[in-house]
Amino acid sequence: MLTDRVRTQGYRDAIERNAHLFRGKVVLDVGCGTGILSLFASRAGARLVIGVDASDIIHHARRIVEANGCQGKVLLLNGTMEKVSLPEGVSKVDVIVSEWMGYAALYESMLPSVMLARDRYLVPGGCVLPTACPMFITASSHNSLGFWDDCYGFDMRPIADAARADASVEIVPEECALSPPVLFRNIDCTADTDADLDFSVPFELPIATDGVLTSFVVHFDAVFDLSVAGGTRVDFSTGFSAPSTHWKQTVLYLRSPNTVASGSLITGTVGFSRSGAYKRAYDVIVTHHIDGGECGTQVWRMH
Repeated sequence: MLTDRVRTQGYRDAIERNAHLFRGKVVLDVGCGTGILSLFASRAGARLVIGVDASDIIHHARRIVEANGCQGKVLLLNGTMEKVSLPEGVSKVDVIVSEWMGYAALYESMLPSVMLARDRYLVPGGCVLPTACPMFITASSHNSLGFWDDCYGFDMRPIADAARADASVEIVPEECALSPPVLFRNIDCTADTDADLDFSVPFELPIATDGVLTSFVVHFDAVFDLSVAGGTRVDFSTGFSAPSTHWKQTVLYLRSPNTVASGSLITGTVGFSRSGAYKRAYDVIVTHHIDGGECGTQVWRMH
């Protein structure tokens, strides 16, 4: 699928353009899935790649590794990062790679497992890929819920009202943007801790075009910046101006749309908070003001 190709090629380029940092090294692939990142790392010259995955896909991955003649170079372990042990004779790894991101970067993500692996197994000065995931918010007129206003001649807006309680994962047309995307949080995969994954931060969105503010849109980039280690930088975006990925964009529909004009300024805070017993689910909380006026606070579930 094209949407999978964007992310897979991003990881391939980040690994193979920095092959000199993989050559002869031990690599850990957290949540290895089909094993494609493990194979990239092996092809880049890694001495040993250890892939870890808790799902049954590991059995397919093992056959893929064998079909590509990489047995002995790629070792796959079935289990969670929290419970598996590295193979005998391996206490540390030089590089960690993981495609850990979920919708809006953090929902259903494996980042806490990557952080655990980093703190437990990575050698001092070792590399983590991606190195960072900056998160962006955009003011938008996108409103797919408008369909329910007149559904085959019937007013079905109560369905739309209920849908506004949840964040929605959609492909948002670029022409719906009312502001440029603004960075509100940069996830540093090399240094952030689990506690940093719950946060509330300020933002400012300068309105660039007249329209009706119906939603906020969240997306993230994946950054592979190994320049500090003598390598190069590669990145890809999940924004609506970039080629589509399976992450699409995350839309936060407002209960009360507002007309905005070019030159206006939306200020506020955006927060991500893990909710309840399931620690991979999030509530997203946004408080916003248009030119200093009161617009209120809204919470969206990502459960």
